[in-house]
Amino acid sequence: MKKILAALLAATVLSPVVTPAAHAEGIKQFNVGVLGGENAQDRVNSNECYRKKIEDTLGVPVKLFTPADYDGVIQGLLGGTIDAAVLGASGYAKIYLTDPKAVSPVLTTEGMDGSLGYYSVGIARKDSGIKSLADMKGKVMGFGDPNSTSGYLIPSVEFKAQGISTEPGAYFKDVKFTGGHEQTIVAVKNKDIDGGVTWADAQGNWEDGYNVGALRKAVDAGLIDMNDYVQIWKSKLIPNGPLVIRNALPEDVKKKVIELTTGLDKDCAYGVAGGEIKGFVPVTKADYDSIIEARKMSSK
Repeated sequence: MKKILAALLAATVLSPVVTPAAHAEGIKQFNVGVLGGENAQDRVNSNECYRKKIEDTLGVPVKLFTPADYDGVIQGLLGGTIDAAVLGASGYAKIYLTDPKAVSPVLTTEGMDGSLGYYSVGIARKDSGIKSLADMKGKVMGFGDPNSTSGYLIPSVEFKAQGISTEPGAYFKDVKFTGGHEQTIVAVKNKDIDGGVTWADAQGNWEDGYNVGALRKAVDAGLIDMNDYVQIWKSKLIPNGPLVIRNALPEDVKKKVIELTTGLDKDCAYGVAGGEIKGFVPVTKADYDSIIEARKMSSK
């Protein structure tokens, strides 16, 4: 636990201390975890509006924690050093399987068309000649993070169903974990891997990186040109990841965070969701039962 706390403190982005007239009952600070997948400063910039709105609503200092990997956020929620975070479905499943009473999923994003899911998509360089998963045989495949839903869990499950092993040397020449979605996208660009998986809502234009997802964020950041990439695979629909809140928090705190998140303006929601969304809608643990079961089975 000391190592976890040290890692979280090292990755903390300090917020200005506020001295409001009234504090949220029972807490002196509120900590928001932000999953990896892009560099820490970009994560901070994307979530600053959200941080400030929570701070103004609760009347206590709010800090963003940007650990290097998904597990840093997961362990922070389990250990009580992080109070809320937008997780992938697999990350929530890990928390639930470790301690079902630690957090509750409360909201998820709704797509512009009203959908509540997204996809894991396989990508490769257009000039590689790779056009499908079959073309990846004997090539180097990249995954993001072991705790990522679209960056590992779902591809590994669906590949296995097709008779494709993710063990290095079995189907793929090698398998590499890049550390996150942005890293996977850049690794494909730099030819460090031949293909990789990331996430997208698969709505909108390919040239824009779709409407929502890691590709869209990479395009917005000027990191890539989608004309240099091709899509080589797409998963079945995955339930959008949840905003989770620690169950031990006071009820009024949880209620206020849920209400302000539901009412986020378009620009602020864009940063939190990683693209254009219709809004946030309620979810429960039951919405993630299939992912919890998949995670359980993958660990056997």
